[in-house]
Amino acid sequence: MATRLILLGTAGGPTPRSPRHAPSQVVVVDDQAYVIDCGNGVAQQLQLAGVSPSLLHGVFVTHHHSDHNADLGNLFLLSWPLLTRPVPVLGPPPLSAILRSFFEMSRYDIEIRVEDEGRPHLSEFVVGREIAQPGVVFRDDKIEVRAALVEHPPVQPAFAFRIDTADRSVVISGDTRPCNALVELARGADVLVHEVIHLPAIGGLAEGNNGTRLFEHLRACHTPVDQVGALAERAGVGTLVLSHFVPASGVVPDEVWQAEAARGYSGRVVVGRDLLEL
Repeated sequence: MATRLILLGTAGGPTPRSPRHAPSQVVVVDDQAYVIDCGNGVAQQLQLAGVSPSLLHGVFVTHHHSDHNADLGNLFLLSWPLLTRPVPVLGPPPLSAILRSFFEMSRYDIEIRVEDEGRPHLSEFVVGREIAQPGVVFRDDKIEVRAALVEHPPVQPAFAFRIDTADRSVVISGDTRPCNALVELARGADVLVHEVIHLPAIGGLAEGNNGTRLFEHLRACHTPVDQVGALAERAGVGTLVLSHFVPASGVVPDEVWQAEAARGYSGRVVVGRDLLEL
């Protein structure tokens, strides 16, 4: 069976939006599923995508901004009855502390369900492992995952992930400004899912309460959509998929996202949307 990539959430930022959910994607190889990032709503989006949590064989977190990890614990808590095996969960520090805190926060509910419903303890299904360096971070019978350190100040470390399977290579940028490490990670990949911002459309943020500071953050540590095509061209990527849209409100038409991203890029550009399968 061919490797499937499903975009579960394509909005940038932690504030809930419609129709886009927070960033997440799943790679499915035969009957094994691997989730990358766990923004708000990831458990529900998996169900809508037709991917049962019983297929989970790995979860990877690019970095610890809330739009990428807010539902990490909830993915397991809400999927608990469907989980069938311990699932490796990989991400940068302080992943271990985050998982411990989640189990403590949810202890009352977990212990009641263990006692009342006879479930195995939820912690038995979560195997956390912190990663701090680039390189191969995971390998099983279906995939190999390599990580690159990307530039998303002030968050350190922040990772991009490359998933190689028998028939396909998929790269997830995480959050990053343009950087050589991502170009090298994505070299020759079939698909690159890359975050994008549209700077002219977010200029009005400077008028808000903390707007000037927020605008400077977005400009300094994300990738303008008119620069992402050149990055993908340098990497020799076959298909460039846009995601983590800022703004995500629909104020920028899909045609504009696509045209801007196509600058300097000879491959296929896909404007991502929630539940799109590639």
